[in-house]
Amino acid sequence: MQNTHIEPRFRTLHAALLDILAIMNQPQRDETMIREAGIKLDRALFPPLVLIERLGPIGVVDLADRMGRDYTTVSRQVAKLDDLGLVERRPGARDRRVREAVIAPRGKAMTDRVDAARARIARKIFQSWTKRDIDDLARLLPAFAEALGAVTSIDPEEGRSV
Repeated sequence: MQNTHIEPRFRTLHAALLDILAIMNQPQRDETMIREAGIKLDRALFPPLVLIERLGPIGVVDLADRMGRDYTTVSRQVAKLDDLGLVERRPGARDRRVREAVIAPRGKAMTDRVDAARARIARKIFQSWTKRDIDDLARLLPAFAEALGAVTSIDPEEGRSV
């Protein structure tokens, strides 16, 4: 299938993604979310806690890759979350040599508060959007993320992912 109809819009899409990433990676965004949720947590521990709750059980290497951080840094963060009773580390289901992190009940209670704060913030963000626009975004964004993750390289002669 030809996708040439997206080429004029790709720069706009790419710019929007860069804007979203920049906003999501701002330390003050995590601080705001922590404050809005009414939780006490070191800001550096916020991203791994949320990702472990969303994606767990997850190994530290996979978690570090998803966070774009060094394995040793993320390993220390997961150890700290474990010490705080927010996550638990256990042998991997598929490979017992790999340690996986899963959310602990205390951590789940914390991420539930974050989810409630995120919903309050989302209501402000989307207050002027139509239901259809929100439904379209909710349908299309995950599809885009899946397609983006499926592309490993591009065949320069054909312009297809391989």
